[in-house]
Amino acid sequence: GILSKFNAVLCSISEYLFGKPFDGGKRMDPGMPQSPPQTQEVAALGPHVCTFSGLQNDREYKRLERELAKLQLEVDQVDTEGRADLQAARKRAAQEVEGLLRYMEENATHPSRLAIEQLSTEARSLVEDKIVAPQRSGGVAEINDELVDALQELVLKLTQVKTEGRIPLRKARYRALTRLCAVQEVIEGRTQQTLSLPLSDDTHEAVHRINNIMVKVSVARGQLVALLMGLSGRDSCAHLSRILTELQVELDALDVSGNSVVRNYRKQVVEEINGLLKQLDLEEEGDDTRRYDLAQNDSIREIEGVRSHVFQLREAVLRSCFMGDFSFRPKAELQSLVTRLDQVDTAKNPCIREARRRAVLEVQAVITFLDLREALTFRQPCPGEHPAYRAVWTVLGNLSELQAQVLGFDGKRADKSYLMLEELLTKQLLALDAVDPEGHEPTKVSRKQAVKFAQNILSYLDMKTDEWEY
Repeated sequence: GILSKFNAVLCSISEYLFGKPFDGGKRMDPGMPQSPPQTQEVAALGPHVCTFSGLQNDREYKRLERELAKLQLEVDQVDTEGRADLQAARKRAAQEVEGLLRYMEENATHPSRLAIEQLSTEARSLVEDKIVAPQRSGGVAEINDELVDALQELVLKLTQVKTEGRIPLRKARYRALTRLCAVQEVIEGRTQQTLSLPLSDDTHEAVHRINNIMVKVSVARGQLVALLMGLSGRDSCAHLSRILTELQVELDALDVSGNSVVRNYRKQVVEEINGLLKQLDLEEEGDDTRRYDLAQNDSIREIEGVRSHVFQLREAVLRSCFMGDFSFRPKAELQSLVTRLDQVDTAKNPCIREARRRAVLEVQAVITFLDLREALTFRQPCPGEHPAYRAVWTVLGNLSELQAQVLGFDGKRADKSYLMLEELLTKQLLALDAVDPEGHEPTKVSRKQAVKFAQNILSYLDMKTDEWEY
């Protein structure tokens, strides 16, 4: 019975950590007795431990830690009766439980998890100062371009946080992003002045009630922002949902059939309430694997399909150039891929937007490479060409060779080849700085373009090696 319990525990834990049940190197005995209720609790505990995305001071972390510590103590107290098989099973069980504890701690204290929390804290402070606090004091929230830009910058920084493919980190980043993006959407849909109502009470007998509801909706909007950012200790999503639903019922009960203007006004208020209700659905959003695991997203699959096509075209272009054959110019096909990427639905998801942006840059890198190669191929320098102008074209020729290496580069920033490419590109920038146009306008223009081109190659090399993942 003890051995049965150990094997069942190991099986449930290993399934979540390694994707396959533990069998001790042998197939489980089909006639083995059913595991006790305690083991059933362990099996239920595994998924929560392996997908926990919080911090060490969270209540759920402490609960899971207590449960694992309790299990660890029970394993240590088992009497193996001197049997070698039981001793080995106890040791394996202790190691697996210790592994779960360590896994949960590593994710809760991972630098990326702490970075997510720091950015979330910055977002909460910003929303608290600009939106929540003014409304609680009876004032009006200050919605301006500075606030919108600050929130967008935080979204971008969250998007760039690396998760190393870990489910808890992906989950934490996704939850933070969805809430911050929801706040952005609520702010964008917010009327600039809380009491700026489109119709006067004299228009229709129902307008006074609609105006009162509009004021309540404005208050609910502030409560929703506070809820999304974790700044509301009293309200709950369920409570706010009931309030908004009651306002909808009150609007539906109004008789405005005889006035199209008032009817449209009521429709706009109803749509605004529906928009707020939609954001309340985010409460459990982070627990939906299909949402935070974007590898299953149709838009990401479309982007990855384009990237695969670009990779094939890029390799064919590099092979042709290496062999001295410049007749292969799939520029039209590459431009069609950019159009295809523009049509990808990002659903306002910043991670999908970033994935699409990077794919577009990959296509554009090949297009600019082809354009420069074509220009170099057909260039015919004049006998009296300005020396500085000729020097810029010499640098452009060097940059074309380096860009070919960058396009084919598939390594990391610590690699010697990366450091060499970075150094050579920097030298070309220095060479351009040393060019004196001497007032020659074509040289000024071409040097400026060459500098931008070199900087774009460096940026592309940096993007290829920053280990970003959706």
